Amino acid sequence: MAAGARTLLSARGVARRYGRHVALAPIDLDIGAGELVAVIGPNGAGKSTLVAILAEALEATEGSVELADPRPVVGWVPQRPAQYGRLSPRENLELFARLEGVEDAPGAATRLLELVALPDDGRPASELSLGNQQRLNLGIALLDDPDLLILDEPTAALDPRQRRRLWEVATATRDRGGAVVFVTQNLEELERLADRVVVLRAGELVFEGTRAAYESTPEAHVFA
Repeated sequence: MAAGARTLLSARGVARRYGRHVALAPIDLDIGAGELVAVIGPNGAGKSTLVAILAEALEATEGSVELADPRPVVGWVPQRPAQYGRLSPRENLELFARLEGVEDAPGAATRLLELVALPDDGRPASELSLGNQQRLNLGIALLDDPDLLILDEPTAALDPRQRRRLWEVATATRDRGGAVVFVTQNLEELERLADRVVVLRAGELVFEGTRAAYESTPEAHVFA
């Protein structure tokens, strides 16, 4: 985290166990304003578990996640669709806007449909492509103008044009003084976007630091 940056989130000793299985060993991590943090590692490393805990979508079995005061708004984009399949994208956005107390829910839905370039033809979300369902996830996460955006492999189902658009939208959160934490297995995204890198292996934190420091360590070969 850059010196002097406001800390938006602090994780202290967060861990997750399922019986005897350790999905995530205790980890300390700070997320600061103005940065993009990439979380990487092999399959089963604990990446999704970590970011779900940071987003408070999954309860840690140990440790705690603390948000800054005043409390930042957190937007969460999980790997799988987190929307109502029988509702259209517009209906989903209007519903979540009302649940979050957003003023002018129809106006917010229109704005987000345009922002994430989603079709507005009335089809239910269950009939959308996986890429469009993921963009709907992003739209829902952006409804309340989050200060911290947490994304779990957000571009896995997107084509190159959709990926570019998603990152234009996501990095705008960083550019206005927020932060983005994202899980990726895409080396191009890591090299182009990340300010800081968190590497997990078998549920343990094996590296955390700047991208420049990461590139000079053995952990740089985590995908080899």
